[in-house]
Amino acid sequence: MKITVCIKQVPGTSQVEIDPETGVLKRDGVESKMNPFDLYALETALQLKQRYGGEITVISMGPPQAQAVIREAFMMGADHGFLLSDRKFGGADVLATSYTIAQGIRAAGPFDLILCGKQTTDGDTAQVGPELAESLGIPHVTNVCAVHDADASSLTVTQDLPLHRLKAKILLPCLITVEKDIFEPRLPSYKLLCATAQREIPVLTLEDLSDKDASHYGLNGSPTQVKRIFPPEKSNRQEKWEGAEKELSERLFRYLSDNKFLQKLG
Repeated sequence: MKITVCIKQVPGTSQVEIDPETGVLKRDGVESKMNPFDLYALETALQLKQRYGGEITVISMGPPQAQAVIREAFMMGADHGFLLSDRKFGGADVLATSYTIAQGIRAAGPFDLILCGKQTTDGDTAQVGPELAESLGIPHVTNVCAVHDADASSLTVTQDLPLHRLKAKILLPCLITVEKDIFEPRLPSYKLLCATAQREIPVLTLEDLSDKDASHYGLNGSPTQVKRIFPPEKSNRQEKWEGAEKELSERLFRYLSDNKFLQKLG
């Protein structure tokens, strides 16, 4: 089985500056790490490889320093890695991002299964995985919390839906996004660090993709734009209430109602 895992380098801190003109995060010089949700996708791929055999390829889109998360994936057991990096890819929204990654996956070679984390901690849209599947023209299943079985033509999984769980069989090639805790991610291996230190990471630019129309990528290819982005307000304001239980409960109810935390139904 040829498995491709999409991984992303995200800020390792909430103290990130924002470009006031483009509305995108300023990532240069910021402490970074692998997106935590992608660790579960990578561990799922490693478990499937251990069970059924095959190869794991990771692909990431970002600046040159994003090679660090690909190296980390090597230290966990990934076999190959590709980096999509070109200034023309910068500032992409979810549509342009998913299209770019789809083009990169096609350039990287054949695949049977694509694994993505549920979402990223810097965007939190949970849209790139499904849009990537649409760009590639393959079926997809989201919110996967268990993988039961796989064969040459299909994969059987369980989805964690809001009100119930659904067992589904999906034909290969396909894409799934996995939930947190589907497997416990393993720690990077020092032995694999030494063994893969010199492993090549091909960098794919616009010229390496089958679609070389720059208007389909980055800000130019993004139909949505961030109107305003700002960090959440922080407050250390505290109140201490004293009194009888009935009085405090009524006061709390009034406070929640007045501040729209409680609403009447119907």
